[in-house]
Amino acid sequence: MIDPKATGAALLLVALSLAAMAYGGGQTPAAQQMLSPFQRTKAEYLLRERLPCLGCHRLDGEGGVIGPDLSAVADRRSPEFIRRMIYDPQTTLPGTIMPKTPMPDSWRDLIARYLAERRGAGGEVKDPVTAASPPSRPSGGRELYIRFCAPCHGASGGGDGPNARYLPVRPTVHADSAYMSTRPDDTLFDGVYGGGYILNRSHRMPAFGSTLTREEIWSLVRYLRELCRCRGPAWSRDGR
Repeated sequence: MIDPKATGAALLLVALSLAAMAYGGGQTPAAQQMLSPFQRTKAEYLLRERLPCLGCHRLDGEGGVIGPDLSAVADRRSPEFIRRMIYDPQTTLPGTIMPKTPMPDSWRDLIARYLAERRGAGGEVKDPVTAASPPSRPSGGRELYIRFCAPCHGASGGGDGPNARYLPVRPTVHADSAYMSTRPDDTLFDGVYGGGYILNRSHRMPAFGSTLTREEIWSLVRYLRELCRCRGPAWSRDGR
């Protein structure tokens, strides 16, 4: 006669064993399941046409050179590290200039899974070790500009930073007084805070609103006015 309790225990053991196999030693089933062709195409579209990632990173020969090449990033970084960098780069790697990009979590998960499948010839997966004490944060408009803006816009605001030639649209020339005098301070703030996409300009200009404080962004705006030696349009100055 079959003991129902023993049968139930056996079934539970089988279920737990299958669950452990699915998790693959700590990885979630979603992390191991390969993306469908549709999901892969969507991830590539987001990276190339909607998100700012390729403003700094390269992917299959396209994109900037500020950050690591993503073409075979899974040869060097673990899926968990990739995911954490997309969700919270400043906490994951203190001192990085990579900002946290506003997007739905579903996009973050999709991009993380896509990059975790990007493999090449193979290599040693070794995640960076977080320093015991984070590097000092830049202070003042000029220091912030040199760190976060100059790689694309140039140290003097000429739109000629070392990364500029890898972008499909030339970065704004902040030293151009004729152009910059048409841009209200609020618009400059919005561009830094929300990125180029919200201003209907290049989506490869990232948003720094989750990385810099409002006062730091206003410090940048004031420094932009020093670079262009100009003020915004008269109607935007609130009597100043």
